[in-house]
Amino acid sequence: MVERQATLRDVATAAGVHPATASRALNPGTKLLVSEETARRVSEAAERLGYRPNPVARSLRTRRSHTIGVLIPDLNNPLFPPMLRGLEDRLGEYGYVALLGNTDTDLSKERLVFDQMRARHVDGFVLATATRNSPILAEAVEAELPVVLMNRTAEDYPFSSVSVDNEQGERAAVAHLAALGHTRIGHIAGPQDISTGVARLNGFNEGMRSHGLAIAEGQVVYASNYSIEEGVRCARELLAAHGDLTAIAVANDMLAVGCYGALDELGLDCPQDVSVIGFNDMPFMDRLRPPLSSIRFQHYQLGTEAARLLIERIEAGDGGPVKILFLAPELVARGSTAPLASAPSAPVPLRRGRDRG
Repeated sequence: MVERQATLRDVATAAGVHPATASRALNPGTKLLVSEETARRVSEAAERLGYRPNPVARSLRTRRSHTIGVLIPDLNNPLFPPMLRGLEDRLGEYGYVALLGNTDTDLSKERLVFDQMRARHVDGFVLATATRNSPILAEAVEAELPVVLMNRTAEDYPFSSVSVDNEQGERAAVAHLAALGHTRIGHIAGPQDISTGVARLNGFNEGMRSHGLAIAEGQVVYASNYSIEEGVRCARELLAAHGDLTAIAVANDMLAVGCYGALDELGLDCPQDVSVIGFNDMPFMDRLRPPLSSIRFQHYQLGTEAARLLIERIEAGDGGPVKILFLAPELVARGSTAPLASAPSAPVPLRRGRDRG
C-alpha cells in the first residue's frame, strides 16, 4: 500500500495554524510575513511529516512557475560557473530554480532556447548573452517580460543589469603597464557587438590618452568572439603589424591564453619580450606559466546581484525601476607583466621560431 503524502493542511493542523499561514511560512518569498516562532513551528511540522510542496499546485495558485530562464553564451568558459552558483544560491533563497540554456554564441540556438523557455512559462530571464540590436531583447520589451542582464549591458533597452565597470578596469590595465615603463602597448579588443568589448576598448583608449600614449593604425585588433583560438589569431595579427610592441592589454582571459600561444609560436618570451594582461581573472589564471595578470571582479557576487534584481522586478509586478549596477574592478598583478627591460630606438624584429634543442 502506497503511503499517503503529507499535505499542507496536515502541516497546518500539526503546527496549529491556518493553512494559509503555513503556506506563507514555507514560502521563502513570504516567510517574513509570519512571526519567527510560527515559521519555526511550521517548518518543524513539515520536516516531521516529510511534507514536500507540490510545485504544480503552487503554480496554479500563484500563476507562477518559480523557474527562471538563464541563457549563457559558452558553458566551457570558466567565467560563468561561479556566476551561476551565485545566481542559483540567491534564487533558491526565494524558492526559485534556474533553467540553464547554453547558446554557444549562436543566435539561432539562442532563439530556440529562449522560445522553449517562454513556452515553459518561466517567470523571468537572466541573460548573459545580450548583444547590441538583439531581436530577443526587442521581443522581451514588447512582451513586457521580466529580464535582467548579467555581465552585459544594453543601453537602448529598459532592463536592469549588473556587470563590472569595464572601462575603469581596462584603464587600470593600461595604467599598470604604463607604470612598468611600457609605451608601445597593443590591445586585443573583444567583439564590438557586445557591451564588454565596446566598454573595454573605450577604457583602453582613455587609458592610453591619459598617459600621453599614441595608438597607431593596427595597434588594436578585434576578436570575433572570446575564445583561445581568436586570441591566437589576434596576437599574430597584432605582432605582425607592430613587432615593436612590448605589452598587450587583452580584453578577456581566454583571448590572453591564446595570446600566450601566439607568443610561443613566434619565439617571444612573456614577460621578458612582451607583457600580457587579461580581463576577468577567471579561475586557474594563476596556474598558467607565467601566471596571468588580470582585472578581477567578484563573479559569485555578480550572480547573486543579478538574481536579486530579477526577483525585485518580478515581485514589483509592474517591472519596478531599472537599476544598472557596476561592480568595482581590481588589478591583480602576476608574472605575465614586468618592467620594461629596455627601450630600443628601432622596432625589434620578431624571432620566427625557437631552437628547442
